[in-house]
Amino acid sequence: MQEKVLIVEDEMHARNGLTELIASWGYRTDCAANGVEGLEKVQQWSPAIVVTDLKMPRMDGMEMLNRIGDLPQRVQVIMLTAQGSIESAVEAMRIGAYDYVPKPVDPIRLRTILQNASRQREADVELEATRRQLRDTGVLGSLVGSSPQMRSIFSMIERVAPSNVSVLVTGESGTGKELVARALHDLSSRRNKPFVAVNCAAIPETLIESEIFGHEKGAFTGALERRAGCFELAEEGTLLLDEIGEMPAATQAKLLRVLEDRTLRRLGSKIETPVDVRVVAATNKDPERAVALGELRGDLYYRLNVFNIQMPPLRDHTDDVEAIASKMIDDMNARHHCSVSGMSDAFLARLTGYNWPGNVRELRNTIERATILAGKGAIGVEHLPPHFGEPGFAPSAHPARQPAPAHAIENTAAYESATAVHVEVGTTVDEAEKQLILKTLLSTHNNKTRAAEILGISSKTLQNKLKEYSHAASGGGEYGK
Repeated sequence: MQEKVLIVEDEMHARNGLTELIASWGYRTDCAANGVEGLEKVQQWSPAIVVTDLKMPRMDGMEMLNRIGDLPQRVQVIMLTAQGSIESAVEAMRIGAYDYVPKPVDPIRLRTILQNASRQREADVELEATRRQLRDTGVLGSLVGSSPQMRSIFSMIERVAPSNVSVLVTGESGTGKELVARALHDLSSRRNKPFVAVNCAAIPETLIESEIFGHEKGAFTGALERRAGCFELAEEGTLLLDEIGEMPAATQAKLLRVLEDRTLRRLGSKIETPVDVRVVAATNKDPERAVALGELRGDLYYRLNVFNIQMPPLRDHTDDVEAIASKMIDDMNARHHCSVSGMSDAFLARLTGYNWPGNVRELRNTIERATILAGKGAIGVEHLPPHFGEPGFAPSAHPARQPAPAHAIENTAAYESATAVHVEVGTTVDEAEKQLILKTLLSTHNNKTRAAEILGISSKTLQNKLKEYSHAASGGGEYGK
């Protein structure tokens, strides 16, 4: 069955041209000269998609979008906008438009957006099944929770996932920002296309443009062949730019242009390559403060922050701890070949009474350790790290090694633990910090990205600390190389 597309445009030649063009792609088309006429045809003809101009007499595209949103039928709205009205088009996406196309209309971009909008209608059936799952179980992909805070997060994800709008996910380290990005991808029409995640802080500044935008052979020393960047690898899918505040200013400017024009130029190329990618950005910083400090471009922040999802710290929704921990136990049983059946009341009380400075990531590490040590049966307080929750307890990704019970010996290869950090009274804060960093690097087998995540700092900060220690050392090489 052919999809119905309604074109609403006050300029006659543009209206007729678009109607003929879209019909040539196999859609059933009709047209209207203004928003009032367009709204009537939406109610009478029930199109699947409306392509409408933003600026029109009698009723403009923004008002028509709001009126369509009040109708019982689901209609995808695509905005046509002049270059000077991009901000209005972004606002339209915030309130429910599927996407926008700048004038003069690029037929290739319009056709791609129409195809994506059609696929999204198919995804709506699965989305309704997901809504039922959320109502029944409080689970959305890998996100778990029935608290008001998590219900609000789920509602926002459901609302924004079907559109192409950019999303900025904020929150402390370890709160599950990447899980939000994956849920947005899985609930969109792009779910069968690539999901690509890149940590902007983990890529050296000299390579980040090449990693994200790609390069041509010979673009720089060592560029021995053409290479696609993350945007091209995520074509028709979703790209997560994690720790966006760590991206260099020059790269931020180039990213902004790609988001606005939907085209990119590889390093060393003179050719503009069209890209169809949904961008989700994440940061553990306060983005407005990052803008004020010059770490994040204000115009890029505005473009990414079309829709903001703020992940709450775990301490603010500890009533979800039991459900999250139960889901994690199931995951760890499968990963480590254990048969843990649940948690003792005392163990659960210790979990729910803890402040979780490392958030869900720390909870996951705690559950992984406990599952491996228990092996089977119920997890008890004896499977918690030593001094868990006591004053001065410092969480780490992998607590100090303990003798494992016999039934867990076969799993210990999958559980690499860190050497405990012992700080004597009189040790300076700088020295204590140095011990913690070096011990964490030891526990991650010198994986700097993982160590930075555990420590709650950026990879760039970790590199700077290691350079400081190297310079202070006599006759030694750089730590962590």
